[in-house]
Amino acid sequence: MHLQEGGKALKKDPLRSYRETQVLTATQGKLILMLYDGAVKNINQACEYLKEKHRKYDQISSIILKAQDIVAELMVSLDFENGGEIAKNLFDIYMFMNRQLLEGNIRKDEKILGSVRKMLLELRSSWAQIAEKKNVEGRAQATGGVNIAG
Repeated sequence: MHLQEGGKALKKDPLRSYRETQVLTATQGKLILMLYDGAVKNINQACEYLKEKHRKYDQISSIILKAQDIVAELMVSLDFENGGEIAKNLFDIYMFMNRQLLEGNIRKDEKILGSVRKMLLELRSSWAQIAEKKNVEGRAQATGGVNIAG
């Protein structure tokens, strides 16, 4: 498929279209998981580049900045009105992560980046459990909420 933009024919990127559709149709829980996945992916990529003999410092820095942007997005998505103490604690954790990512970027320190990755994975696991619970509850409500377990 070709699109016209500014008089130029552009090919539509099917992967990009798929990703856009994924984001547009995702639940809030799924979006949060996607953010965690993106941050972890960027940290993993930065750590891989740090292991290379000929390090690409500009690319490493850019990738870590992407992870920082994602953590910032997690911060602004917090609902302090309804989230109470949990939202405040998550905000503090995200602030710490962003400072660590900044420090890891300045020092190009894989150990610092790894500690942030570990925290992200732990939080992602918790969010996945919450999202699954809400998904199961939503399906039960949609089907009349019949409890066949007892």
